[in-house]
Amino acid sequence: MKEVKTNAVRKLESLKINFKEYHFDTETAVSGEEVAKILSLDADRVFKTLVTVGKSGNHYVFMVPVKKELDLKKAAVAVKEKNIEMIKSKELLTLTGYVHGGCSPVGMKKFFKTTVHDTAQHFDTIIFSGGKIGYQIELGLSELSKAIELNTADIIREEA
Repeated sequence: MKEVKTNAVRKLESLKINFKEYHFDTETAVSGEEVAKILSLDADRVFKTLVTVGKSGNHYVFMVPVKKELDLKKAAVAVKEKNIEMIKSKELLTLTGYVHGGCSPVGMKKFFKTTVHDTAQHFDTIIFSGGKIGYQIELGLSELSKAIELNTADIIREEA
């Protein structure tokens, strides 16, 4: 398979951060749960990257396990905003340099404050998008924090 050089990979390599790669064939974005199944990974360790905008106009990135939903109220509290909302899909590429289904927290056009759901701390490594559809990166939180500034918080919606 041809080596993938996404912005995320370039950033990690420039910082000499070792990471594990996963590739799978797909033409379109698949859900994070499908990614976990395709790659035979524990879905609790596979995180999706979500981009939001706050009432202030600032953008924020949140990483949550693929089986969970972002709680917008908890997320707003975590970044000290009155409220936040998801950005529109059509704004994603212009804002981050990534497409829906291939958005990585690493290597965005501009850095945005990033909050990772606190369950990530329970794992040696987590898996997230490597910057294109069909490509995932596995990395420990301490290594990820060398590439992007991040904090952790409880940001997922409680299941009813």
